[in-house]
Amino acid sequence: MIHTNPTNYERSYNLGGGVELKLGERTLIMGILNATPDSFSDGGRYLHVEQAVKHAMEMVEAGADILDIGGESTRPGFQAVSAEEELRRVLPVIHALRKELPRVPLSIDTYKAATARQALEAGAHIINDIWGLRHDPDMAAAAAEYGCPVIISHNRHARDYNDFVPDVLADLRGSVNLAASAGVAEHNIWLDPGIGFAKTYNDNLELLDRLNEVHALGYPVLLGTSRKRFIQQTLGLPADDVVEGTAATVALGIARGAQIVRVHDVRAIKRTALMADAILRR
Repeated sequence: MIHTNPTNYERSYNLGGGVELKLGERTLIMGILNATPDSFSDGGRYLHVEQAVKHAMEMVEAGADILDIGGESTRPGFQAVSAEEELRRVLPVIHALRKELPRVPLSIDTYKAATARQALEAGAHIINDIWGLRHDPDMAAAAAEYGCPVIISHNRHARDYNDFVPDVLADLRGSVNLAASAGVAEHNIWLDPGIGFAKTYNDNLELLDRLNEVHALGYPVLLGTSRKRFIQQTLGLPADDVVEGTAATVALGIARGAQIVRVHDVRAIKRTALMADAILRR
């Protein structure tokens, strides 16, 4: 089967304070900034504000367009933390980044509305919810209230699909309906297929190959495959040594319609995206 690059959804965002973001002109790079002790590949490295800011500045210099800040690991078997602890980790980082990198869009990686609200008040611009607005019934309302982009990820508590890809698409439509019912503007909805969440090795490969079907739902697509277990399994390598595998998934994802890629290895993946864009947008 020959896949062609779907039409990109072009959108411009004025996120306030002189922060602007454009989708559709090229693939955007979202750099991962984990202020956590237990994330699967970089836990504990950026717990201190100074370390986090230094790494953030390095990612922006390497080509990151957005920084995604998380205060709770979401790796398999992760230990949940309270909103209070999550905020203790992320708020100082957000405050520091708004001072040091005032023009860079910041995303808060959380499924808790209380965390999202305070992060947005502190200067974050985007909500990234791995539970697709389904975990906290107040999350959709928070996104609507602040008028910010919200990344709706696919996830389930168990792998209980009847027909895998159609079920994923139906779940994403359901989350979009939650957003719309709460008053989230259509242009503020982005989708993430949730690679690695409630999915087997083969599920992840199939969903990545069929990412154009997620894109066809009508919303910008963010792809987060960076260093994930299915890449480690394929290559037989640890999480910090799979940049080539991540790059392969990113190149394929861009060809299938991803407009934003969420990654650890910004410099290498920025180059990957530039090459893919040169081919697909010529």
